[in-house]
Amino acid sequence: MIPEAHIDELRALCPEARACTEAGNDYVFLPSLRLPAGCNPDVMDCLLCMGARDGYENRLFFAGVANAPTGRNWNTQNVRIFERNWFAYSWRVPNGLRPIELLIGHLKGLRL
Repeated sequence: MIPEAHIDELRALCPEARACTEAGNDYVFLPSLRLPAGCNPDVMDCLLCMGARDGYENRLFFAGVANAPTGRNWNTQNVRIFERNWFAYSWRVPNGLRPIELLIGHLKGLRL
């Protein structure tokens, strides 16, 4: 379970952020999250996975593939979570961070 104080921190970037759980994994749904400058599209629904999944300590899933200023390896496509298909690029952020820090760490991959 994700503490409400941590969800409140995420609401500074995504006012409608909300915690959810599926198959024992904690997620934060981030509707209409603004992506870093230069991304196309610049806003997209995202899903922050707080625990280990698919060989990663945590993941940021996107509703589609975002074109970034530098290419990314979108190695995860059409993963079904909460009755939706999600996409993710290969990027690692260490565990032990608050959700806002995880999100910022994952978004950094779209700026580099």
